[in-house]
Amino acid sequence: MLRKSIITTIAIMLVAVGAWAISSRSSTHSSDEDEVQSALNIESNASPKQHTAEQQARIERRAARLAEYEKQMDSIIMSHNYKFIPQTMQQLPAGMMRNLVNPMYEITVWSQAVDVCIPFLKGYVPPYYPVVFNYVLPSVMGYTAEKSSNGWQITFKSTMFTATDFTFLFEVSPHYGDVVLTISSPFYNSVQYTGNIVGI
Repeated sequence: MLRKSIITTIAIMLVAVGAWAISSRSSTHSSDEDEVQSALNIESNASPKQHTAEQQARIERRAARLAEYEKQMDSIIMSHNYKFIPQTMQQLPAGMMRNLVNPMYEITVWSQAVDVCIPFLKGYVPPYYPVVFNYVLPSVMGYTAEKSSNGWQITFKSTMFTATDFTFLFEVSPHYGDVVLTISSPFYNSVQYTGNIVGI
């Protein structure tokens, strides 16, 4: 009789433990669901659809200024009167990047001429030697300015009073405001510059 009572007691205890485990698991799962739902609510509250009128007005003003900036860049390039101000230079393909802090360096494109005052590295193999192109070019060859979805490409050539042609290629991004200039020649490694363009 005592043995039967012990077995019955153990069975009751096992059933109780199982019921507690199931209840605990269900509670944890419910808690996890609540946390997920809470996170979803936070994302929903941060949705752009929930912007206040003042916030939406600020967004629209920024969009208008961005569009105006792109139009201004287009206008500067189409005017054929602008100045490129370099900030870095690097000899391709893997030369050292140099910061250009001398305010005298610039390339100015006029309707009738091109002023060039910019450093360059001559040579295909070391030792390279630095020079400064400092010229007024009364004319250049093959000037073109074409716009695509990626921005403007401006290119022209000049001998710069030497026996070889130098090709100038400007890649202008109205979206970002940056300009990449590559000066190439058959006899030297190309040199690439980054900077910006301003109207004159």
